[in-house]
Amino acid sequence: MKSLTNYDFIMTTDRSIRNQPIYTYLMILTFAQAATFLGWNALYTNFAVEIIKFNGFQNGIVQSMRELPGLLSVMVIALLLLVREVTLTSTAILIFGLGVIFTGWFPTLEGQIIWTFILSCGFHWFETTNQSLTLQFFSIAEAPLAISRLRAVTALGNLFMGLMIILLAEQLTFQSLFFLVGSVAVIAAIWSFFNQPVFTEQTIQRRGVILRKRYQLFYILTCLSGGHRQIFNVFAVFLLVNNFHFTLIDMSLLLLANNFINWVLNPYVGLAINTIGEQQLLTAKYIIVILVYIAYIWCSSAVLAAALYTIDQLLFCFTVSIRTYFQKIADPADIAPSMAMGVTINHIAAVVVPFVGGTLWMINYRIPFIMGCGFAFLSLIMTRFIKTPQVT
Repeated sequence: MKSLTNYDFIMTTDRSIRNQPIYTYLMILTFAQAATFLGWNALYTNFAVEIIKFNGFQNGIVQSMRELPGLLSVMVIALLLLVREVTLTSTAILIFGLGVIFTGWFPTLEGQIIWTFILSCGFHWFETTNQSLTLQFFSIAEAPLAISRLRAVTALGNLFMGLMIILLAEQLTFQSLFFLVGSVAVIAAIWSFFNQPVFTEQTIQRRGVILRKRYQLFYILTCLSGGHRQIFNVFAVFLLVNNFHFTLIDMSLLLLANNFINWVLNPYVGLAINTIGEQQLLTAKYIIVILVYIAYIWCSSAVLAAALYTIDQLLFCFTVSIRTYFQKIADPADIAPSMAMGVTINHIAAVVVPFVGGTLWMINYRIPFIMGCGFAFLSLIMTRFIKTPQVT
């Protein structure tokens, strides 16, 4: 395998990525989606606890509803029969932004369920088409670098929104903050409708549901990743707010610090994938995840909990290895329908875990983190079966 530490090779690959017509389009929409999601994520938990007075069970219901559109992401395959993939991508960002705007105006369980479902449809449709377009239009050598660059832009969007919330949280109501946050996605969506890239499809994508036996390891790792992600997104955040009494400013500062770290380190993940491979990177990730969740179980310090949250978020950078692994083993014509199927499979666990975990939280808050250890251990075992061709 040609080493990506070679300067000329890195620069040539970088120029190739930047010359792709899809590059700027995805960068701007990724920035907007990340900023808006960070804003919603930073506001929602405090809004739910302080204003609506949710308990762990009610929070679990809303979070399960948030993941339901992910379970239905296979619908993207049908939508692609009606519209171009870039048009669906722009529409998804618009729906996401509008859903976030209206979230703050419905401080009831029913209202949160409805608007969380709507914003989640946009979020998950974008996730599906973003992954698909990236794997279609960047080569096997380029994709890890392109995805890592997009993840760095995600962190940059998070930094932007985190700073905005810190500066405005004391001056604005929750309703005004939700409006401001959602408007970032809406503005980007309007821009994107008038700036959709013109390109020739690399490989004509198959239409319809694709399930292949040779992709079964990708399906399993994707499903387990969905379970792990929910332990982090739902229960690690709820632990900080509910058990350690983190305020909106506290959470915003923590997210700000985390995303600065991610912005700096993300570009190196692509280099690591092309240098040591997906198997080694994922093995290291899941070993550390197990240790993190064991620490969560016995954590009694707010500082330690915040540190564990930071480590856990950083480890999510390595999850792109599952996608680059799939690109290396897949038929190029299977990418778009398989990304839709992958997001759906990811949410099989993601829909169930918040509801089950929220119920078990009421018995003992440590139980969801024991579940997280289980997801990570199973993922570690399955990672040992990864085999990919060499990148030359």
